[in-house]
Amino acid sequence: MSTPSEPAPFVERLGREVRRRRQAAGLTVQGLAGRAGLSRRILTQIEQGTANPSLVTIDKVARALGVDFATLAASPAAEPLHISTAVEVWSSTAGSRAVLHVSSARRGGPELWEWTLRPGDRYQAQPDPPGSEELFLVTAGTLLLETSERTVTLGAGDSARLASDRVYAYAAPWDGGPATFIRVVELGYVPFPPSFPTGKFVSA
Repeated sequence: MSTPSEPAPFVERLGREVRRRRQAAGLTVQGLAGRAGLSRRILTQIEQGTANPSLVTIDKVARALGVDFATLAASPAAEPLHISTAVEVWSSTAGSRAVLHVSSARRGGPELWEWTLRPGDRYQAQPDPPGSEELFLVTAGTLLLETSERTVTLGAGDSARLASDRVYAYAAPWDGGPATFIRVVELGYVPFPPSFPTGKFVSA
C-alpha cells in the first residue's frame, strides 16, 4: 500500500505546524528527530512539506512535541461550538482514503474519522498508547479487522470496539466493493516528554 507521490495540502500545513511547535519549544530539528525516533532527514522533509508521512510517523512527531495527532492535524478551536473542516489525512494509489472530520479540543479526546478501503487494500497500524480504544461502524461493504489474536469480518451495519494498544490492521477483501466505515478514536494518556528510543529510525 502506498501514498500519492505529490504532497497534499494537509502535508504542507502539517509541516508548518510541526516547525512552529518545534521552534516554540526551543528544539532543533535533530533534537525533535531524536525524541520522535526519526532521522533528521525525514523530519526536515516533513517540515518542508515534501514528505508523505504515514499516520504512525505523524503520531510519533506529535507525541514528541507533547501533543496528540489530532492537535497537529486539525488544531481544533476550544469554543463551545466549533464547526470543523474535514481533512484527508491519508490516501493510497488504489483510491483508499482516511478523512478526519472533527476532533475534541481536549488533548487525547475523541477523533471522528471516515475511512474508505478499496478492494484488496490494507492499512497496517502500530500500537497506540496503553488504554487507547477505537470504535467502528461499517456503513458499506466488508471490513476485515485484524489483530495478532484474531481476524473478524464486519459487514454493513456491524459495529465493534478495539483496544488499539496493539498491532492491528484494516483490510477490504478483493471479492467485493469498497469498505467504508466510521471510526472514533480515543488515545490513552501519553506522558511528556515521551520515552522514545534515540537512534531508532523509521521511514515516513
